[in-house]
Amino acid sequence: MSAPTLVLFTQDLRVRDHPALTAAIEHTRTVVPVFVLDPAVADRSARNRVAHLADALASLRAGLRERGGDLAVLRGDTAEEVSALARAVGADTVHTTAGVTALAARRVGRLRAAGLAVECFPGLTVVPPGEVAPAGGDHYKVFTPYWRAWEAHTWRDPLPAPDRVALPKGVRTGRLPGDDGRGRGALAGELPEGGERAARKRLADWTLHGLADYPDRHDDLAGDATSRLSADLRLGCLSPLETALAADGRPGGSEFVRQLAWRDFHHQVTAAFPAVNVRDYRPRGKEWRRDPDALAAWKEGRTGVPIVDAGMRQLLREGFVHNRARMITAAFLTRTLRVHWREGADHFFENLLDGDVANNYGNWQWVAGTGNDTRPNRSFNPLRQARRFDPDGVYVRRYLPELADLPGARAHTPWREEAPPEGYPPPIADPGH
Repeated sequence: MSAPTLVLFTQDLRVRDHPALTAAIEHTRTVVPVFVLDPAVADRSARNRVAHLADALASLRAGLRERGGDLAVLRGDTAEEVSALARAVGADTVHTTAGVTALAARRVGRLRAAGLAVECFPGLTVVPPGEVAPAGGDHYKVFTPYWRAWEAHTWRDPLPAPDRVALPKGVRTGRLPGDDGRGRGALAGELPEGGERAARKRLADWTLHGLADYPDRHDDLAGDATSRLSADLRLGCLSPLETALAADGRPGGSEFVRQLAWRDFHHQVTAAFPAVNVRDYRPRGKEWRRDPDALAAWKEGRTGVPIVDAGMRQLLREGFVHNRARMITAAFLTRTLRVHWREGADHFFENLLDGDVANNYGNWQWVAGTGNDTRPNRSFNPLRQARRFDPDGVYVRRYLPELADLPGARAHTPWREEAPPEGYPPPIADPGH
C-alpha cells in the first residue's frame, strides 16, 4: 500500500481547480488535507480576517467531507506540525500551492530540510509567476509589457473538484478557529459570509448582474460597483483562473480581467522581490517624515479631508476600501503628509479582509513612488479626485455622519462653510484646490 500524501492548504481554501489536491489524489490512494493555524501568520492577521478564515475553513472541511475526506486543522509552527503529522501517518510527500512571499519560501525550505519531498503547484494566480518573463530578466518591472505577455499566454485548463478524497484512518482533524471562542471580531454583521460556496455564488451574481457595468462604474465611489471578490481571492476560496474565465468574453469582462492581471503582476514582482513589504522596490532617496499625530489622525479618519476620512472609516467599518479610495488615502499619507508607505501599508494589512502581501504592499509602493509606477512623481490631488469620483458627496456622507447636512459637493470642503460642521476637524494639511 502506498504512503499517503499530505496536501498543505494555505491561500487556496477550495476543492475546485486545486492542482495540488488533484495531483495528490492521482499520486496515491489516500491523502491528508491539512491547514495549520500558525502564529507567524495569525498574529499579523486582522481579527476580522481570522473570522473570514473560519468561514472558509468550515466550507473547505464540508467540501472535503462531502467527498469522503476531512481537513486536519493544526495549531503551531507550520513546518513542525506538518512534519509531525507526516511521521504519524507515514507520509513522505507534501503537495502545496506555490506561494510568492518570503514566509512561503521559508516554509517550503524547512519542510524539505525535515526530509519531506515538497511539490509546489500553480493555483495562486491566473498565470503562475515566472511563466511569462521578459528576455534577459526574471520578472516584468512594468505592467503594460507584462499585460501584453499575460494576454498572449495560454492559460492552463481549470480542474474539476475531485469525486472522492480518501483519508487514512486515525487522523485527528482538530477544531476550526471559530470553535475556540475568538468570535467574528468587531465587524460582526458587516462581514460577508466566507468560504468557497458563498464565494462562487458571489462570482455568479457578479458576472450576471455587475460585470457589464464595470467599465463605466468601477471608479464610482458612491456606486460601490466593484466585484467585492478580493477577500475570496485572497483566501483562495475562488480560483483566480476560474474567476478570469467566468468574466472573459462577457460584456465588461476585458476590463475586469485586466484587474486580475494586475493582481498577477504584483505576485510575480513579489516572487522576485520577497522583501516588497519591508524595502523599497525602487529606492529613490525619498525623505519621509515621522509624525505620530498625523498618522493617528489618518488611521482614525480625522484628517479633516473628507474624501480621505471616508476611505479610512470605510476600512475600519467594513474591512474593505474601494480601490479608488485606497489610492486617494495612500497618496495623502505618502505624498501630502510624506509619512513612510510602510506605516500605511501595515495599517491596511492589519484591517483589510483582503490583506495580501503582494497586492497590498505592491500597490502601496506603486502609489508612494517606490514601486512599479513609471511616473513616480504623479500627482494625486484629493479634492480633484473627490470631485471626479464622488461629485455629489454621496460616498463622503455615507461614512462621515458629521457632514450629513452638507449637500452635494459642499461635503468635500466643510472648512469653507461659514459655520463648519461641529465635531469635524479642520484639515491637517493642504488638501489641494
